[in-house]
Amino acid sequence: MTHLNEKYSLSQGGLSRIAPFALYVAFMVVDDVLRFLSSHGYVPIPATAHLYLYPVKAISVGILLIILRRSYSELKWSDLKRPAAIVAGTVVGVVVFVLWINMTWSWAVVGQLYGYDPTAVPEGLSRSLLIVSRIIGAAVVVPVMEEIFWRSWLLRYLVSPDFKSVEIGKFTSSSFIIGTVMFALEHNLWFAGIMAGCVYTILLYRTKSLAQCILAHAVTNLLLGLYVLNTGQWYFW
Repeated sequence: MTHLNEKYSLSQGGLSRIAPFALYVAFMVVDDVLRFLSSHGYVPIPATAHLYLYPVKAISVGILLIILRRSYSELKWSDLKRPAAIVAGTVVGVVVFVLWINMTWSWAVVGQLYGYDPTAVPEGLSRSLLIVSRIIGAAVVVPVMEEIFWRSWLLRYLVSPDFKSVEIGKFTSSSFIIGTVMFALEHNLWFAGIMAGCVYTILLYRTKSLAQCILAHAVTNLLLGLYVLNTGQWYFW
């Protein structure tokens, strides 16, 4: 009975780290379906419908993360009380941002870069809310959700299915390579994804701090959002 309880506990622990990411991906699938139906005229869906789906996605995933927050014992926000940790995470985030916007070569892109263009909505409160939700979603919700899934769960699971027995930031060549490649496959800019996956993972190996990875990821996404708003290069969104 004890053995069964331990297995159940581990499966629940894995589920709490997978569920927010899975929900996010589910919304991405719905988004693709809406785009397809709208572009082909199969269903009279406004072309801007997918824009309004993002706030729902960000809020839904954020709420789920809050509900499951007690499960993430490996996430220690106290790590960020140290100035050195904040500086390191910030610098890494800036470096990834600078590299990301300069890695848009045609061979480094897979699929179609749709982008998220809130200017398709008339100027006013709706557009402002869409922009704010996108910034908050990308800079707050996504970094927490992705780092918990990729750097906390998957990297450790690739070392051992009993992932909770594996310390945060444990290095193995196979988990590093597989984890980085899978992270890259999540992005249309796959080569930039490999770069970011490598950098964030190396930061984890050096610091053993998931919180610092989240900070770095958040800085990257925040700068990218501000860059997109300033340049109109919506395909980065």
